[in-house]
Amino acid sequence: MKLSSHTIVLEAVLAVLCVILALAAPGFFTAENLLNVLRNISMQGIIALGMTMVIIAGEIDLSVGSAVAFAGCWMAWLTGHLDAVLSPVPAVLLAMIVTIGTGFVPGWITGILRTRYGVPSFITTLALLTGLAGIAELLTDGFPLTPFPEWYGSLGGGYLAGIPVPAIMFVATFAVILVLMDHTVFGRSVYAVGGNAEAARLSGIPVARIKTAVLALTSALAAVAGILQSSEIMSGTATTAKGWELDIIAAVIIGGTSLTGGAGTVRGTMVGIVFLGVIINGMTLLNVNEYWQHVVRGGLILTAVLLNRMQKHAHANGATA
Repeated sequence: MKLSSHTIVLEAVLAVLCVILALAAPGFFTAENLLNVLRNISMQGIIALGMTMVIIAGEIDLSVGSAVAFAGCWMAWLTGHLDAVLSPVPAVLLAMIVTIGTGFVPGWITGILRTRYGVPSFITTLALLTGLAGIAELLTDGFPLTPFPEWYGSLGGGYLAGIPVPAIMFVATFAVILVLMDHTVFGRSVYAVGGNAEAARLSGIPVARIKTAVLALTSALAAVAGILQSSEIMSGTATTAKGWELDIIAAVIIGGTSLTGGAGTVRGTMVGIVFLGVIINGMTLLNVNEYWQHVVRGGLILTAVLLNRMQKHAHANGATA
């Protein structure tokens, strides 16, 4: 896999940042804190890997935060109703399968509206952001649903061999999507569609199917994150994951993926989500004012976009020289 200069620079900056925080922030470089960072970034990271494919394909998904809340509430609602006719373990497992299966639907709808009727994914997912949040509120009637058995908490809050379970799932998702994007025809097609959809269509690439597939897969990954989130807090709560879509898109942009499509890497997103998680954790340990934290995060996004644009211009100038 060829690494972009953006990713290499970001990795170097991340390494320097970790050294600075290890010296300046008491407790940063401890196993407990580093595992906490891993846990905190894992659920958003799972979605960010899917979002990378969506943005490379030239689309966007603003609904993933609400999709997480909906999935957690849907999981809780299903578990509570299935528990009346099944024993706890089958009820939870069946609810998980149905929740993940349902998770594909918002992305599929977005893809159909985009490819058949020309509705921009920005508009559809903006509508879904509100709609899914409303459905989550209807499912819970505004109160947390808590039907889960005690063992369910180990999925989002437990450890396996000393590593948080969500972190293990994040790394596994990273490995799968890395192979998918870098070593399959599907991955090459995603880049081609984002780079020039018309040229991709003339080359025989099923543009509509590719766009719909990445959008559906990303919304399904949001459902997985929603299950993990509901496990961590042991409830289905409609107010969870608010604003996640902004942090997720920020991590993807910081990782070097171009908002115009056709360029980006899964590895870059992995570094981007870790970088954002380390920044947030470091500022928290240093007792940085929460308002300043928002300013810093906004500045990081703007800087990442500017660097990305500068590299594109430099590459274009070099190609025409």
